[in-house]
Amino acid sequence: QVRLVESGGGLVQAGGSLRLSCAFSGRAFTAYTIAWFRQAPAQEREFVMYIMSGLSTASADSVKGRFTISRDNAKNTVWLQLNSLKPEDTAIYYCAAAPSAFTSNRPATYENWGQGTQVTVSS
Repeated sequence: QVRLVESGGGLVQAGGSLRLSCAFSGRAFTAYTIAWFRQAPAQEREFVMYIMSGLSTASADSVKGRFTISRDNAKNTVWLQLNSLKPEDTAIYYCAAAPSAFTSNRPATYENWGQGTQVTVSS
C-alpha cells in the first residue's frame, strides 16, 4: 500500500520561498508519477505540477516560472520548490501518486494521497 507524507509547509511573506517534500513508501517508487495538488478554502482541488519517474514534468499555468518539481528515485522523495509566492498560492498542498500509465492533471486519477501541508502567504 502506498504511503505519502508531506512536509515543509508554513507561513511566508509574499515574494518568499518554501520547499515542500513528499516521502513515498510501500511500492516501487519508479513505477509512479507523483503530483502536487492544492486546495484553498471553498475551492476545488487544483493541479499544480507532476513529475514522472523518467523526470518528465507538467505544470499549471498559474505556477510556471515560479514553482519547480524534482525527484530522487534513490530516496523515494519528490520536492516542490515554491518561489515568488503570492497570497493566492495560499492553500493546503497535497502530494498524490498514480501508476505512470495513468499520469494526468486530474485529481480523480490519483488513488493515493498524503495528508497535506498548509502553505500560507501573507501580503
